[in-house]
Amino acid sequence: MMQSMDNDSLTQRDLRVLWHPCTQMQDHESLPLIPIRRGQGVWLEDFDGKRYLDAISSWWVNLFGHANPRINAAIADQLENLEHVMLAGFTHEPVIELSEKLIKIAPPGLGHCFYASDGSAALEIALKMSFHYWRNHGEIKRTRFINLTNSYHGETLGALSVGDVALYKETYQPLLREAITVKSPDCYYRESGESWADYSTRAFVEMEAALARHTGEVCAVVVEPLVQCAGSMRMYDPVYLKLLRQACDKYQVHLIADEIAVGFGRTGTMFACEQARIAPDFLCLGKGLTGGYLPLSVCMTTDEVYTAFYAEYTARQAFLHSHSYTGNPLACSAALATLDIFRNDDVINRNKALATHMARATAALAEHPHVAEVRQTGMILAIEMVKDKKTRAPFPWQERRGLAVYRHALERGALLRPLGDVIYFMPPYVITPEEIDLLSEIARDGTDLATRE
Repeated sequence: MMQSMDNDSLTQRDLRVLWHPCTQMQDHESLPLIPIRRGQGVWLEDFDGKRYLDAISSWWVNLFGHANPRINAAIADQLENLEHVMLAGFTHEPVIELSEKLIKIAPPGLGHCFYASDGSAALEIALKMSFHYWRNHGEIKRTRFINLTNSYHGETLGALSVGDVALYKETYQPLLREAITVKSPDCYYRESGESWADYSTRAFVEMEAALARHTGEVCAVVVEPLVQCAGSMRMYDPVYLKLLRQACDKYQVHLIADEIAVGFGRTGTMFACEQARIAPDFLCLGKGLTGGYLPLSVCMTTDEVYTAFYAEYTARQAFLHSHSYTGNPLACSAALATLDIFRNDDVINRNKALATHMARATAALAEHPHVAEVRQTGMILAIEMVKDKKTRAPFPWQERRGLAVYRHALERGALLRPLGDVIYFMPPYVITPEEIDLLSEIARDGTDLATRE
């Protein structure tokens, strides 16, 4: 007998067998799941025929729309030839070509690519490589990492150790290594009239002091360039990255740039580090790397780091880290198609017009009595709801005001999934100005609804 394929029946089947990510499953007693049947461009369609505008790129991964014909074709073509082969002792053309292209467009000096499947794994690779690099050089006292308050780098234990969002971290604290945590340059806390650049420069004093105080024991500093995405989309000025690069050179520690979420055009340039004209020692990429199609991440690093592991087998200096699906050909083919779209469609320049329209469409929300700030970096825009606009006192988290916005948006046909009480737009780059206007209207009405006393 054929099983029914509608929202209700699929939801019932799902809840019997699935455990969803980042979810209190009891919520689904009153908050229905949305089974998705198909996607096209910025739109998702459920099994009852209702459409939802994907304003957050399905967790920040989708760059050029669902069912993009060019990426579809690239994957289909690769599928006829090779679906997978292990990358230990073997190689294939898509992974070689992708590495060549990434090295060409990345900040200068990043000459080698090590692949994994997700962002946390790429970050783990960077942490292990940095530690192991210093060990191979005989500096065995270097075992620590410096991070920023409010930072997020993933859910695996190493990535959690260098993160600082309590919601994700505090339960697992007994399992984690202790990072050296330095105040974030988060410009939400700047003084009235103070520029982003001035505040970020002022905040750097604490980082400089930490590097000086812990000389000889730090492997690397780990940062999300320009936007702390899971940390409520808080933002800072590129000058902080410039100062950080100089300080890392001065105190001889590595700089790990976690661009999992902010790379590939999200901040207005291909990579966020470009805005400070700096190159990290490790660049972690993922999410948009395949255009949102398949799990693939990469840790790019310098020839100097690579050379530190290059030795006779008996020296026992090899980086013995592996993932079964490292450099999967299908995922690499999707990534190559994604990079081709960037090149052929002049995406970065086109996004500037979309980002400008997004700013105009949401500008009035800055005057809302329960909005502390509307902030933007490139194609990322955030609206911070608060209880008291003057003092910026937040609503009690137990009230879940952001959830009210999420519910309202679903009713209006949009996927807006706030981070706490921060509504944000991070849409696919194929969104139209008219669709941005629709999102802005839904966000405004949702803010009105959610902030009623």
